[in-house]
Amino acid sequence: MTHLLMIEDDRDLAGMVKVYLARAGMTLEHHASAARGLAVAASGGFDAVILDLMLPDADGLDVCRAIRARSDVPVLMLTARGAEEDRIVGLEIGADDYLAKPFNPRELLARLRAILRRRASTPDVMRFGRLVIDRSTRRVTLDGEERALTGHQFDLLLALAANAGRVLSRDQLMERVRGTSLEAFDRSIDVHVSRIRAAIEDDPGNPRRIVTLRGVGYLFTGQRDDAG
Repeated sequence: MTHLLMIEDDRDLAGMVKVYLARAGMTLEHHASAARGLAVAASGGFDAVILDLMLPDADGLDVCRAIRARSDVPVLMLTARGAEEDRIVGLEIGADDYLAKPFNPRELLARLRAILRRRASTPDVMRFGRLVIDRSTRRVTLDGEERALTGHQFDLLLALAANAGRVLSRDQLMERVRGTSLEAFDRSIDVHVSRIRAAIEDDPGNPRRIVTLRGVGYLFTGQRDDAG
C-alpha cells in the first residue's frame, strides 16, 4: 500500500484528500505544521510527500529544501499562490510536481500516480561509463568528480537518461519532470540542457551524451565511454 505524508495547515482539505486517496488504496498521514511534518518526514517510510507552500510556521519552499537535502522522496507541492516564479523555484529546488489550489482530487491522484510511476521505473544509480547519475543522492559524477546541477537540471538529466536511446521532445521532457504537459512552448529547456552539457560533456560545443535533433527534441545517447 502506498503511504503518503501531507504537510498542510488546512485540516478540512487534508481530511478530504485522506478520504479520497484511501479509496485508491493509499494511506495518508497528515501534519499541520512544518516543524512536525519535517520531523516525521525525517523518519522515512513514505512513498511521497504532499507539501503546502504556505504554512503557518515556515515557507513551504524552505521545507522542500530541507526534505530534499536528506531524502529523494517525491514531493508534490500545493499552493494557493499561482505566481510563475513560485512554481519555477519549487521545481528548481527539487519538487517533482506543482498543483495550484483549488484542485480536483482526481487530478491530485493522477499526478501522484505519475510521480510514483516515474520513480519506480528509474533505478537509483545509472552508470554510463565515466558518467554516474545517482537518483537517491541526487548526485552526478564524471570520472568520480561531482558535477553541480540545479534541482531542475538534475531532473531533466534523469528524464533523459531514463529514456536513453529515445528522442524526447521539449514537451515530453517537461511532462516527465513536472508530471503535466506544458500549456505553452517553453524555450527555457534549451538553456537548462546547455548548462547540463557544460557539466557533463567533455566538449559542450560538440556534445556526445545529449544530442539535439533539430525540430524534434533531445536524445541521451547512453554512451559508455570508459576511456578518458
